[in-house]
Amino acid sequence: MENFQFHVSTDIRFGKNRLGELPEVIRTYGQRVLLVYGGGSIKKNGLYDEVTTRLKEASCTIFELAGVEPNPRVETVQRGIDLCKEQHVEVILAVGGGSTIDCSKAVAAGYYSEKKAWDLVLERRSFNGKALPIVTILTLAATGSEMNVGAVISNMSTNQKLGMGGPSTLPKVSFLDPQNTFTVPKIQTAAGSADILSHLFESYFNLTPGTDVQDGVSEGLMKSVIKNCPIALNTPDDYDARANLMWASSLALNGLTGSGKTGVWSCHAMEHELSAFYDITHGIGLAIITPRWMEHVLNEETTPKFARFAKEVWGITEAVPELAARLAIQKTYDFFKSCGIPMTLPEVGINDESKFAEMAKQAVGQSTIATQAFVPLKEDDVVAIYKASMTESSYI
Repeated sequence: MENFQFHVSTDIRFGKNRLGELPEVIRTYGQRVLLVYGGGSIKKNGLYDEVTTRLKEASCTIFELAGVEPNPRVETVQRGIDLCKEQHVEVILAVGGGSTIDCSKAVAAGYYSEKKAWDLVLERRSFNGKALPIVTILTLAATGSEMNVGAVISNMSTNQKLGMGGPSTLPKVSFLDPQNTFTVPKIQTAAGSADILSHLFESYFNLTPGTDVQDGVSEGLMKSVIKNCPIALNTPDDYDARANLMWASSLALNGLTGSGKTGVWSCHAMEHELSAFYDITHGIGLAIITPRWMEHVLNEETTPKFARFAKEVWGITEAVPELAARLAIQKTYDFFKSCGIPMTLPEVGINDESKFAEMAKQAVGQSTIATQAFVPLKEDDVVAIYKASMTESSYI
């Protein structure tokens, strides 16, 4: 296990009907509030009215940044920055899923900077400036953005989707009420669960030795998602299923399972190009790519970890390690498909291979997957994984 620092100071308010605490929380940071949300679902389910009522109880002046995209655009970030500066906003309240929270983080970082929004994104994970305080109300279990510093922003004019963030973009307080996810459509619930699993996979499949604690936690979280996602899909208002997915979302990407390990993520680097070029749903792209990546990197060195994954996560008792590994990859593929996730690129509108080489070049060029991944990937490897994702697959 490598040296690490683990410090996540987000105040989590988990459970039913906690928004009565919102006025006190907001007053801690200010009364000029930027309310950030997405496509308007919070108005349909009544959450918008409840939030604005609570803010008025705190005598807040409310400004709104509405319409945040599923892959948040840099133009929306810039619009939010400009609004905050014009109105002297003191605190940002993000109500939504990861995209809304990510957009809010980038806006918060831009408030104290003279740089344009995309220049801030290009600082990537090295951002070390001040940011407006962020409070979140989570409505989708997926990205873990409610309890980490990271944000992913898209620039569709350059076909780039990049991660950024720093210590100051960690949310101060996050309200996690599983009831707010009852009305999430099935495909979004499934895609969010795939995103949670991908966060766990990316840290789990790692060659750093001696990480029994991190791996054991990851396996437990994986099993919880695999158990509870189908329940949430079949019974959307099952509180315990939604609660377990929501808490797994936060724990999967707050540093708990990845600290003490070196290396970089592979599937996210490849999926970001799919989203940047084709604007597909992030979790669906990850579900499509992940089993193909697993098979592509299966070799003599990686087989033991996949065999452990087979036994501890899927309960596979096959004694031959490579066959156990392949059975686990098939189980992963079949699980995603059983959740209603499209498992080929043509099913999400990607019908030709003409951009794969360019996408692979960016995936490798904008990350260190060629040198620091679980199994290093060159451009040809990435293209091969994209091509394998064009048709239905079998691994045994």
